[in-house]
Amino acid sequence: MSETKIQVTQQRPATPAQAFDLAAAHHRAGRLDEAVQLYRAVIEAEPDHFGALHHLGIAATQQGKLEEAAALLQRAVAADPGSAEALTNLGIALMRLRQFDSAADVYRKALELDPSKVEAHNYLGAMLHTLGRFEEAAAEFATALRLRPGNAAVHNNLGMALASLGRTEEAAAEYEKAIAINPRYVDAQNNLGNALLALGRHDEALARLYRALDLMPEAATTHSVLSAVLFAVRGYDEAVVHCRRAIELKPDLAEAHNNLGVTLAALKRNGEATVHYRRAIEIEPNFAEAHNNLGNALSALKRHAEAIPHFRKAIEIKPDFAKALGNLGIALTAVNRHDEAVACYERALTMAPNLAEARSGYGHQLMILGRLPEAVQQIERAIELAPTKAESYRMLAEVKHFIRGDPQLAAMQALGANMGALTDDERMDLHFALGKALADIGAHENAFHHLKAANALKRRQTDYDETAALGLLERIASAFTPQMMSRLAGCGDPSALPIFIVGMPRSGTTLVEQVLASHPQVFGANEINDLEAAIAAVVGSNGAAPSPERIGAMTGEEVRRIGAEYHERVAELAPAAQRITDKMLTNFRWIGLIHLALPNARIIHVRRDPADACLSCFSRLFAGGLPFAYDLAELGRYYRAYSRLMEHWRAVLPESALLEMQYEELVADFPAQARRLIAYCGLDWDERCTAFYAARRPVTTASAAQVRRPIYRDSVGTSHPYKDMLRPLLDELDKR
Repeated sequence: MSETKIQVTQQRPATPAQAFDLAAAHHRAGRLDEAVQLYRAVIEAEPDHFGALHHLGIAATQQGKLEEAAALLQRAVAADPGSAEALTNLGIALMRLRQFDSAADVYRKALELDPSKVEAHNYLGAMLHTLGRFEEAAAEFATALRLRPGNAAVHNNLGMALASLGRTEEAAAEYEKAIAINPRYVDAQNNLGNALLALGRHDEALARLYRALDLMPEAATTHSVLSAVLFAVRGYDEAVVHCRRAIELKPDLAEAHNNLGVTLAALKRNGEATVHYRRAIEIEPNFAEAHNNLGNALSALKRHAEAIPHFRKAIEIKPDFAKALGNLGIALTAVNRHDEAVACYERALTMAPNLAEARSGYGHQLMILGRLPEAVQQIERAIELAPTKAESYRMLAEVKHFIRGDPQLAAMQALGANMGALTDDERMDLHFALGKALADIGAHENAFHHLKAANALKRRQTDYDETAALGLLERIASAFTPQMMSRLAGCGDPSALPIFIVGMPRSGTTLVEQVLASHPQVFGANEINDLEAAIAAVVGSNGAAPSPERIGAMTGEEVRRIGAEYHERVAELAPAAQRITDKMLTNFRWIGLIHLALPNARIIHVRRDPADACLSCFSRLFAGGLPFAYDLAELGRYYRAYSRLMEHWRAVLPESALLEMQYEELVADFPAQARRLIAYCGLDWDERCTAFYAARRPVTTASAAQVRRPIYRDSVGTSHPYKDMLRPLLDELDKR
């Protein structure tokens, strides 16, 4: 509209034509309310007055009254079907009403009337882009630019279409043209930043965005995009600053909340990250990436059941979201829904065969299910796709035996040549992987160097109160006196369903469970938290675990209820099973309580040479934590405290309450020891227990790959080559 100043008189117009002219003058002068009143008066006098209908429709669009605007503009088009201008404005109203298909049709009709109408080409391109028809959108934007070169908005729109087609270099060039025309064009600056980020041209992106902020320091979206680039170069602290500034400037900027969440998650502040992901979703309920990121944060907090609905929502919003499908597979694996997890990974890889994260996750799931050759194949493919992803090498080391000249070992060593370029987590993964691979080829000194480095990194990340941890074991022994055991004898629940398998990690407990779970009457539950949950439910306070002193003061009725609560929980896992194994290793702390609460339960304690067991712990990154395992001296002290508590249980329990199994004896004389194990559990012998390695049950512990092999003796004496290197551990183990 013209910028000419028009003097509008207060005199009432005499005719509709005069009223329309006066309304248009008000409209041009920005006096919208006066213009609307006069347009309505014209339409009241002449219901089919094209100009009044058309301009009142434009005014309604400007006021945000989109339904009314569309109705008025449709009447205007009916009054003059040959007006390309009216059709274009109707398209704008329909576009803002998100009636994209209808808007596109209207723009096409406008262009049939006037193929040179630049605005219609531009808006039609925008509609086609929204509908995912990127090639057609790019063609419309290109036509608009041929008709009217030098339009910054159309250059920006063409760049967006090209970016959606994966033509990122060309997109960046279009954004550059838009910015050259209008250096203060915020959207183009941000889009260019994102394009340069996608191209890996981080320094250029940073320079552009900093320059944009010099021109427009209050541009919230630019702060947000800058934070994404800073995240990519691991400038996490500065990224947080710019995210917070974006949110300060524009509190309802969903993208900034999401970016802040991603950065906080990288800083391992997942609890804070969830707050911002939830805020992003509150602002934009269909923000698929925020749902996926919230799921990741919840999974990192071990809240997998809460994460699953968010991954599913992300996929519902964006059905081709392969990353979300892979992440859903991880969460389903964590809650033991293995068949569903496999389906997620396979669907993700059908959509995105080169998605390395899904390949490695699928490989891990196959390892759990015992499909080891397939697992190796998937993880090696993940490494081909992302050769610098250290976690995949650690995962491969868990399932593969390395030989000299192995290409993956060479790749790991090449990656390790520049450890400074990796994050702490990446260095830790790579050190653990190299420790295992080098041990496989007999390079023990070099292997131990990597294990020490890996454990040092993990120990720095681990919150471990050794005094409290060891003190707890002493307090338990003090609470379970012979008098207390005698007082509560005979009070428990009579269930014979549970078989508890306890011991230090890496002592052979998974092998024992696998043998038992190969029996047709036994269900192997892996590591479950039901015992401590049952204790907390009966004698806890506000859901918190009770103290040993509170447990020592239990009544007989409380003991019975703990047993009944536990039985009810585990029976749901396999209603038809005659026995159910519980391999939560930390249950060794509560052996006395298990005997009291479930006197007919079987308790199996698996032992292994202490140095071998502890070295094996030191060689692994445990998903469940094990905070005592990442320092040799602390590991030795914990082992001694565990041994003392086991001695206490032997002293206060009847000899028949506990079956002691020595790992070295089990592998040396497997047939006799396996029969002894099955007989202790009150079961008839079944030959399937001999072929335990063939059982196709999920195994989720660190021994998932080892128990798929027939009995072997390679793990006996594994600490011998490291004797001189294990001195802090051995000194502690030798103490009494």
